[in-house]
Amino acid sequence: MKTRKIGERFDLVIPNDWKNVTIETILRNHWQAPKKLVHSMRMEGDVKVNGELTSWTSPLSQGDILQIRLFKEVEYDVPPTYGELDVLFEDEHLIVVNKPAGIDTHPNTPDETDTLANLVAFHHQAQGESCRVLHIHRLDRDTSGAIIFAKHALSKAILDRLLAERQIKRTYHALVHGRLKQKKGTISEPIGRDRHHNTRRRVSPSGQDAVTHYKVMEVRNPYTFIEVQLDTGRTHQIRVHMSHIGHPLAGDTLYGGKPVFTRQALHAARISFPHPLTGERIECEAECQDEIEL
Repeated sequence: MKTRKIGERFDLVIPNDWKNVTIETILRNHWQAPKKLVHSMRMEGDVKVNGELTSWTSPLSQGDILQIRLFKEVEYDVPPTYGELDVLFEDEHLIVVNKPAGIDTHPNTPDETDTLANLVAFHHQAQGESCRVLHIHRLDRDTSGAIIFAKHALSKAILDRLLAERQIKRTYHALVHGRLKQKKGTISEPIGRDRHHNTRRRVSPSGQDAVTHYKVMEVRNPYTFIEVQLDTGRTHQIRVHMSHIGHPLAGDTLYGGKPVFTRQALHAARISFPHPLTGERIECEAECQDEIEL
């Protein structure tokens, strides 16, 4: 699929297998954009074909150029802050970065300026891009690794859907206490808030469904190095589940781990997903950049 960015416009050349489809079909069926966003784009005249406003129900032909005004100038929603940023993948629609441990994914109050989102905003500013910093998922403050940010509303809407449909695959590396009896396993236990601790979560019958798959990669006595994949994305899910089966993460004092590191030994090592607009498979690997060596 041929695409290009021209100023505020995104141009897509209609491929052979999309001929006879309509603008409506592309936005609602192929990309499954939310109705509210599609309505807004339609009312503001943000979509043209070959430079002309066209009926959204008229069939398109192979080679037609679908032109969408995606890259409008907007004010930064978080203040840009200078700092190092490890970019794993980037184009005009999204950016994937390797989050270091010790910083939050995004500000929790308006006066915070030292989060990953602030660094991403500065990166956009340095490249002359005026766009929002739209996180698709989060990592705990002391968890490192790959994380996705969208650059405009359509990209975010599609990526949010892909996340909900579990098409965004995240692979974590962790170091846990003890030696696991099974080489691989699945933990399927609901997770809810701990009524006795504001920041903790716990396995609870009344909690949300949570499924964690783990595989032993290497025994590093007295620890075990594991690879983890999630079917769900609950707060502290890996930390809660591994602690629940008696193997808390090394360094994770909140859930029973010993303070052998300055943080929990958890790193989002890989992420893969279909590109929100082109469908191309994006795969990124994030190197762990501190002493934990995950």
